[in-house]
Amino acid sequence: MAKKEVKTNKEKKNFWKEFKAELKKVIWPTPKQLLNNTAVVVALVLITAVIVFVLDICFDSINKYGITNLQSTVKNSITANKNSEDEKATEENAETNKEETSTENQQQAEQPEEESNTENNTDSQPAESE
Repeated sequence: MAKKEVKTNKEKKNFWKEFKAELKKVIWPTPKQLLNNTAVVVALVLITAVIVFVLDICFDSINKYGITNLQSTVKNSITANKNSEDEKATEENAETNKEETSTENQQQAEQPEEESNTENNTDSQPAESE
């Protein structure tokens, strides 16, 4: 077990030595390079933000004036279709009602004639039996 602990200590020491050696190999930017690179990054971020802002305004205006108008047009056409279907259904109901009414009127017109015939028969029958 003692050997394992020694290996871990050696590995830890070895890691830190290698870490320091790698940091010495790094080429650090000069303050001027750092300032230039920072300016480039900030400029690109601002340009991207402006592009996204302009696209957002464009899409919003397209949505307001294009899609919203299209939606209202579609709703109006759907409403018009429903209204025309309702009118057709109302006309059909009216025609059906007229037909039913005329049929009922014809039946009612025929019934009084039959009733009057029946009354005439009943009136004439007692007269005959007397």
